[in-house]
Amino acid sequence: MMKTFYIKGITGNSSIYIAERLQNVNKYLPDVKTIIITDEIVKKYYSNDFPDCPVITISTGESIKTLATVESIYRQLIDLACDRQTFILAIGGGIVCDIAGFVASTFQRGLRFGFVSTTLLSQVDASVGGKNGVNFDSYKNMVGVFMQPEFVICDIDLLNTLPKEEVANGFAEIVKHALINDYSMFEFIENNKTQALSLDSQIITKLVTDSIRIKSGIVQKDEKEAGN
Repeated sequence: MMKTFYIKGITGNSSIYIAERLQNVNKYLPDVKTIIITDEIVKKYYSNDFPDCPVITISTGESIKTLATVESIYRQLIDLACDRQTFILAIGGGIVCDIAGFVASTFQRGLRFGFVSTTLLSQVDASVGGKNGVNFDSYKNMVGVFMQPEFVICDIDLLNTLPKEEVANGFAEIVKHALINDYSMFEFIENNKTQALSLDSQIITKLVTDSIRIKSGIVQKDEKEAGN
């Protein structure tokens, strides 16, 4: 059953849909030119489920989270005759969403954008909160903006193609949320950790939902991390 959270922020409003499907993303897209930004791995597994739109494909890994990648995307957007009405749809994990959100927020002074989050870590952390940016030299996330995506789709089924280490990374973030904010959630994790790590649909959906409830609440109170 789909669960929806809403963030109302000074940089825009965001709707987060948990257990929605990539195949249904068309119903959330505005009736304007849409450009998809994704990475090579996501495209390999899921391109058949993408909307019928031009696709910009980037590589994978932290090393491509740079201004050089952003510049390459800008050039492709220009080649595609994109204007201020264009919508950017990121389909991928945290790196794709960070880069695409930054590109959308800065190209022609800002385009509308949305995310389909494909990794567990992205679903419970990176795609929620409106932080978009890239690294600069050895400085992580040194260049960026705060801007909310119009929507985030957390498709639980997409997690099934993740390597075990990626599942573990996302699970660690879930445990952190529980330790900080919800002891009953931590007890649930302890009692269901085997099923969670094996991506049992019912268990992992509950944990993603609980994590986003916590993260969205924090963002709603302190959108720009002022520490208030």
